[in-house]
Amino acid sequence: MPTLPVFGAEEIQDATTPQLVLDTVRDALIAHAEGRTSVPPPLSMEFPEADGDCHVKAGRITGTPDFAIKVATSFYGNPALGLPSSHGLICVVSARTGEVRAILDDRGLLTAVRTAACGALVTHAMARPDADTLGVFGTGEQARLQALWLSRLRPLSRVLVHGRTPETTRAACDWLVAQHRLPAQPATAQEAAGADIVVTTTPATTPVLDAAHVREGTHVTGIGTDMPHKNELPAPLFGRATVIATDDHAQCLDHGDFGNAVRSATTTADSDTPAGLLLKTPLARPPAAITVADLTGVGAVDAALASAVLNLLLREEAEG
Repeated sequence: MPTLPVFGAEEIQDATTPQLVLDTVRDALIAHAEGRTSVPPPLSMEFPEADGDCHVKAGRITGTPDFAIKVATSFYGNPALGLPSSHGLICVVSARTGEVRAILDDRGLLTAVRTAACGALVTHAMARPDADTLGVFGTGEQARLQALWLSRLRPLSRVLVHGRTPETTRAACDWLVAQHRLPAQPATAQEAAGADIVVTTTPATTPVLDAAHVREGTHVTGIGTDMPHKNELPAPLFGRATVIATDDHAQCLDHGDFGNAVRSATTTADSDTPAGLLLKTPLARPPAAITVADLTGVGAVDAALASAVLNLLLREEAEG
């Protein structure tokens, strides 16, 4: 029997160019918004004794030859042990025969760049064209990647980073400045919330910012609320928003900050717009409008990216 192909993180990283990721993620979000995907509810597990959690997501874009099943873990105390906080792998399966095509042992790389690209694309589409200051809540890998990937789509004059400790905040700023020449600096929660664009990327269980500190004309994207007990964005912020976007209505209603706002009666369950539609048709936003995006991660986007990367790897392998 033929050996099942297994590709490691280094091979995957070499094949995963920013343009490939952005193009694939954009098309997949649009397909999902248009109802051209199959996405079962995600499975999640918590490991409170180790400050960790695990997510299993699956999905497929209608008509494509593959579907994918992804296991992604986040153990937030790992950096203190000298380990990455995120790990995982993706199993790519033929939607025609059910055979496993390959295992992408990416150690969470594709989840990280998928999340970064989703955040950057939706944030760029919803923010004011002249918005150039970014407030980031969080200091981990995803917080850094959100700033980096957004900078690939629009210039940033300042990146204001707010973290739980001065040490982690300074480390995130140093990485953004030294590795990518982004104008990052530590900030208070109020300063970060006052930026033109605000992105939250934390495992918080209570809101990390005050809705009153968000100025008119600001766009806010929430990334970290991916389980029912998590909560980054305050419910009153949704009440102030002119436009609310979700990457998956059912998921965001079940375990996103959008759902938290609906349950608090700050907004209604039908007040959101599919984020993918805003990528297809530019948002006509009044300059003073506040806009909010709640992103919980869509399995069909993982599948599209995994399939695109796998096909490139197999092509390169065949060419020698």
